[in-house]
Amino acid sequence: MRRLYRFEAMTTPCEVILVADERSRSDACAKAILSEAKRLEKKYSYYDPASLLHAINRRETERIDSETKMLLQRAQGFCKTTNGIFDITVATVKELYRGETDPGVLARKREELLPFTGCGRFSIKKGRIRFDNPHTRIDLGGFVKEYAVDRAAAIVKKHRITAALINFGGDIYALGRKENGERFRIGIKDPRNPDRHIAFFDLENAAIATSASYDRHYTIGDETHSHIIPTTRKYAPPLSATVIAPDCVESGVYATALMIDPTLKVPHRTYIVT
Repeated sequence: MRRLYRFEAMTTPCEVILVADERSRSDACAKAILSEAKRLEKKYSYYDPASLLHAINRRETERIDSETKMLLQRAQGFCKTTNGIFDITVATVKELYRGETDPGVLARKREELLPFTGCGRFSIKKGRIRFDNPHTRIDLGGFVKEYAVDRAAAIVKKHRITAALINFGGDIYALGRKENGERFRIGIKDPRNPDRHIAFFDLENAAIATSASYDRHYTIGDETHSHIIPTTRKYAPPLSATVIAPDCVESGVYATALMIDPTLKVPHRTYIVT
């Protein structure tokens, strides 16, 4: 039997569809997914003063656990495979877009801070993270949201549920097939008209993520900036980019990277709206 669970985590609406005969098993699985999503939200929130990430950015601690080490090293790896495009140190300049009102001042301050971006600005050794300057900041933002989707899929498998659809704000993992044996069909919104779908994909044991800027942006003076901020060379961005990959972290990383550089070679199935 199919059961739908809804909640909010990491400032985004989340939905989990579980296909299981026993309601008790399904409810226990959904409860565990919610608990894990909230744990990650609390641990890696950029704004929560009690979060580990906040303490790292404020240089209040250098110590990191094995999970944080894995996430940071994986982020460094994606930074390399995307030629520096996917960069969690974008937080170093991102704050300017939230608080600045003068485009000229924004441009000047951005140029001053850009040298402090790049995943080479921090190193990890013996359970510690160290920065080579006091300015670099890290934002795991969407990266952790996609990781939460992959963690949710692992929890579903642990509860011996063989079919599920996990959707955290458009970051999706499809496990197994629906009750009728069909794959899960995922619709991609038309960036020119989000009320309709422009494409559909049938997924099984795969993740899909779409990155677009039609619903999120910064307005500074008379200029509009996408919420996806590049720290490298800027290309004319597409309207949206969709990537299908084995896990949601990879889907999200490459979808975001393609919004900055649509010419990037991606080792997964992609769909780009220009």
